Amino acid sequence: MVLFIPEVVVSPPFVFLTFVKSELRPEIQVAAQNCWVKKGGAFTGEVSAEMLANLGVPWVILGHSERRALLNETNEFVGDKVAYALSQGLKVIACVGETLEQREAGTTMEVVAAQTKAIAGNYFKTKLASTVCQKSKILFYL
Repeated sequence: MVLFIPEVVVSPPFVFLTFVKSELRPEIQVAAQNCWVKKGGAFTGEVSAEMLANLGVPWVILGHSERRALLNETNEFVGDKVAYALSQGLKVIACVGETLEQREAGTTMEVVAAQTKAIAGNYFKTKLASTVCQKSKILFYL
C-alpha cells in the first residue's frame, strides 16, 4: 500500500519568510511568492532562486495571474522561471489559468494547455541538462 503524505506549504510575503519559517512546526514548509528568472545581476527588488535556497525556503510560486496580466509575463518567461528555480533545487507551484474573458470565449483549455506546455517544455529541457532536477517537484495550481 502506498501512503500519500501531503506537503503543507504557506506563502508569506518575502520579508516575513524567515520569521514565519521559524514559527512553524517542522512539517509545514514555506514558499516564496516569486523569484527571478536567472542568476544574480542588478535586478533591483527581485529575489533570486539562490537567495531562497540560502534562506532554506524549499518552494516558490510562479506564474501568478496578476504578474501575467500586469507585468506581461509570458508563458515562455514563466517557463524559464520554473526551469531556473528547479535547476536551483526549489520545488515549484506553477499557477495556470484563464482570464474571465478567455473563459467566456470558451478558450480555457487552449490557454491552460499553452501555459502548461511552456512550463513542461522547459522542465524537461532542464531535467535532461541537470541532474539536480531528478527530485524536482512541480505542482500546478489552477
